[in-house]
Amino acid sequence: MINRRLVLAGLAALSFASSASAEDWRTKYPEITFAAIPAENGSGVVERYTPFVNYLSKELGVKVTLRVANDYAAVIEGQRAGNIHIGYYGPASFARARVTGVKTDAFVIDVNSDGSKGYYSVFYVLAKSPYQKLEDLKGKNLGLVDPNSTSGNNMPRFKMSQMGIDPDTYFSQVIFTGSHENAVLALAQGTVDVAANWWNNGDDSNLTRMLTKNMVKSADGTPLKKEDFRIIGKSDMIINSPYAYLSDLPTDMKAAIKQAFLDAAKKDPEAFAKLSDGKNKPWEAISTEDYNKTVELIKFVDSLRKKGS
Repeated sequence: MINRRLVLAGLAALSFASSASAEDWRTKYPEITFAAIPAENGSGVVERYTPFVNYLSKELGVKVTLRVANDYAAVIEGQRAGNIHIGYYGPASFARARVTGVKTDAFVIDVNSDGSKGYYSVFYVLAKSPYQKLEDLKGKNLGLVDPNSTSGNNMPRFKMSQMGIDPDTYFSQVIFTGSHENAVLALAQGTVDVAANWWNNGDDSNLTRMLTKNMVKSADGTPLKKEDFRIIGKSDMIINSPYAYLSDLPTDMKAAIKQAFLDAAKKDPEAFAKLSDGKNKPWEAISTEDYNKTVELIKFVDSLRKKGS
């Protein structure tokens, strides 16, 4: 016969072990760092993410510090060094991290308002320009975003390769603007003649979000509208951006982080909505393997660069 006292003692021991395990990771990680790629200017990132970081701190029971990355590579190298515990990546920058040996795993993915989990890279020109296709822009200036941006560099280069265009010789200048917002502004102000950027649909893109905030003006200060821009090229669908944590974090810590993200839209809808200006649906679980095609993409782009060097 099983002794009731032994059963109770065993249950108490299991409860204590579970509690001790949860306490252990918080003792080891009393503060964790969350970093995001610079899709917009630094102050915009801080304003957008601070409420969510506050939610994470409360939900996880440890201090979560926001780090505004200077460029995409900063998130990659921060995770390589173990200084960034959670990173918000673009698909290509996440693939770049994996290819170069960073031990990081994707755990949730952005979901669009229509439930899809992908977006596109587009080439914008000003509507008043004569340019109707990329072939009209030989010798002009091209605006890209960042070497590790999916929609702002890797996919545009892949698309141009399919068309037989080597951007580094075809255009007069290829300018990395540093962020998606800066690429739009460079086009609006005439610094570049064509710019690559991300686009979900006609009503939701980096451009439309900037226009909603009255951020887009020409060189003389004239406010621009959606009709002032024209899309002359569009890629195949790209898988949406992932959030990724360090692979070597304690299992229960990773489970707590993942659950906090999955619960965010319900537990703090205001903070969640601010991240996408209310455009996105709640995050969904994702795995690192779902980005294998993106890994293939950046390897292909790397091969193009090697041929051109």
